[in-house]
Amino acid sequence: MRGHLLKPLLSLMFVGSLLTMLIWYTLDNNNVEPNPQQTKTEPQSSASCKDCREDIKKALELYSQTWKKQEDSYQNFRSLLNRKCKCFDKAIITQKNTPLGSKLVYDGERKRTLQVNQEIFNTFPKGYPFSNKTLHTCAVVGNGGILANSSCGKMIDSAEFVIRCNLPPLSNGYEKHVGIKTHLVTANPSILMEKYAALMARRRPFVENLRSYGDSMLLLPAFSYGRNTPVSLRVFYTLEDFESPIQSIFFNPAYLRNLAFFWRSQGLKAVRLSTGIIVTSLALEICENVHLYGFWPFGVHPYSSQDLTNHYYDDRKTKIKFHAMPDEFNLLLNLHSQGVLKMHLGDCEPDEKRFHRSD
Repeated sequence: MRGHLLKPLLSLMFVGSLLTMLIWYTLDNNNVEPNPQQTKTEPQSSASCKDCREDIKKALELYSQTWKKQEDSYQNFRSLLNRKCKCFDKAIITQKNTPLGSKLVYDGERKRTLQVNQEIFNTFPKGYPFSNKTLHTCAVVGNGGILANSSCGKMIDSAEFVIRCNLPPLSNGYEKHVGIKTHLVTANPSILMEKYAALMARRRPFVENLRSYGDSMLLLPAFSYGRNTPVSLRVFYTLEDFESPIQSIFFNPAYLRNLAFFWRSQGLKAVRLSTGIIVTSLALEICENVHLYGFWPFGVHPYSSQDLTNHYYDDRKTKIKFHAMPDEFNLLLNLHSQGVLKMHLGDCEPDEKRFHRSD
């Protein structure tokens, strides 16, 4: 009798369990938020570049000439740059060129000064972070939309020294086009404030995102504006606390001030130099052969005429009132035509040869 009663009871329990599981599954699915759709940044319409067609035509006429490095032109320009700016001694703040008790004058706020106390002095490297020996090849990688789908990654990574600007993304498919090798990467403090809450909250995401740059140097304009200093110092302490292999270093405001004067003497009129032309200037002093990638200020591809995003990873616009991108580009393009540096426009062929001693 007990066996006859047990079977129906077990059946009811089994059915009840199934119903319970079904109810929970339904409720759980109703509470799951759908995956957000990936929104692709649309490039600006080519109509917005109708006024730049003539500029593009002139640029291509200059660029299409056969390029060959002109050693005399390179040495003359490098010597002029060195006399005015002295990159090897002045570009980066060190304990040697900025002793304890020195007074720093901010290059973006001339009336603002800072006395170097022991705490700040300890954040400076003891000596110059770059080798005293001139590097053979440097790739300076801008973030222009022209790099998207360019297949330039291998060429960039074949350089002896690679410089990147403003913490650009290198993974998620970008590797093929921009490479992964990095020796020096800059960071605008505004990026740290927007993306990482000025490192006032959780700092681990910042450190983890830096892993793609290996053991490179992180270069910051800590003493350009007063607001830059606290967040730049927090970068130093964060990297130290998390034992990151990345070394933070700071631009010398005196170097940035002299560099602005230099480019003004070359005809450039801009409130602030862009990061791109600053690190290109640095590369011209420490490298024998400088190759530029991702430098293109127009919203249309020079060869395909397809619309381009402002950066290869987004379409955020440049602050026009601060930078003069087309004017900077024209100056760099003139250096290309003079054989001082080599600018790369368009796509890099998959089988294109890497750097050679004859470059």
